Amino acid sequence: MPHTPAPAPDEDDLDAVPPPQPVFHVEQALLGALLLEPHRLDDVSGIAADSFSTAAHAALYTAITTLPRPDPAEHAKNTKWLDRVLATSREQARGLTAPYLHALAQVCPWPSHAPAYARMVEAEHARRRLLTAAERLVHTAHDASLPHPVQTVLAEADALAAVVDDIANCFPPRSGVLPRTSAPPPALAPDHTEAVEEEQLLLATATARPDDIEAVRWLVPDDLTLPLHAGLWQCLTTLAHRNEPVDPVTVLWEAQQRGLLDNGSEPGEVLRMLAEPAGSVEHWGERALQRSLLATAEHTGRRIEAYADDPANTPFQLVVGARRALADIAAVRTRWQHATGTTPPQQRRPAPATRAGPPTTTAAHAARSTRATR
Repeated sequence: MPHTPAPAPDEDDLDAVPPPQPVFHVEQALLGALLLEPHRLDDVSGIAADSFSTAAHAALYTAITTLPRPDPAEHAKNTKWLDRVLATSREQARGLTAPYLHALAQVCPWPSHAPAYARMVEAEHARRRLLTAAERLVHTAHDASLPHPVQTVLAEADALAAVVDDIANCFPPRSGVLPRTSAPPPALAPDHTEAVEEEQLLLATATARPDDIEAVRWLVPDDLTLPLHAGLWQCLTTLAHRNEPVDPVTVLWEAQQRGLLDNGSEPGEVLRMLAEPAGSVEHWGERALQRSLLATAEHTGRRIEAYADDPANTPFQLVVGARRALADIAAVRTRWQHATGTTPPQQRRPAPATRAGPPTTTAAHAARSTRATR
């Protein structure tokens, strides 16, 4: 029966299909090595079926690792084992064909390099895992329907930290190796109206009851959304710390000394804002801190997203960058726990894999002894 050639694909269709990423070719090389020389599986570690980027490759790896290995001499003479691999993998990926398995064997440069290929697959899988966890954190931080947003966001942050720790166990970070990707700027909230109104009430109430400022020492100027509000809060805390009189006029004067009115803020508007207290300082402070925590989590997630979305970053760089980003959430979390009285019991975290210990040389011991006797 004559073979009918398939119609040539339209150029527009070709443009719409992105070319395979490098990891796709790495996976092909690894699978080809294992198909050619199944005993190479003894040298492969750290990966599983879900480490692969396509369902077909995952199905093939599952079949290779679950079927009994063939006798090397028999495997060199016939394709019985390959036929079983194909039949088993087709249960999960029906599109697989014998020619594709043949192509995998053809594109593998060196079967002996299987451990190196597996390490590359593991690195790319780590990047995808980190990206997915960061995306979940960003999505959760934006979810206005959550009944307990802070607890849910912190749980997602912990899940993200666990992924980072897991990657660090496989790829211990190297000191000083930072991601090459620039961190994105903080995102602007779509609607500041509620935040602005509550911050104005916070400032006015603190002005009317300055003795309550001490109770919200966990609130810092950066927790407020507007630069003017952040500056006015700093004025209030400074006046209260110095035990100076606090009222709308003294706060306005302090604001002028700090240059807060240089951006066009009207003194009369500031006075009117500070003269309308309501509620309690602690309540409005906690509301501001909650917004700050959610905004920090969102920005941290987007930072890690940017790092993980850049394939040029190594797993070592991703671990270092992600841990630095997560430190911002940890700082706000600590202040939130102080504000709400929800400080949990201390939990032991695994120590970083490559943290250097103290010097152990004789010279170093001598130097410490000399300093101690001064």
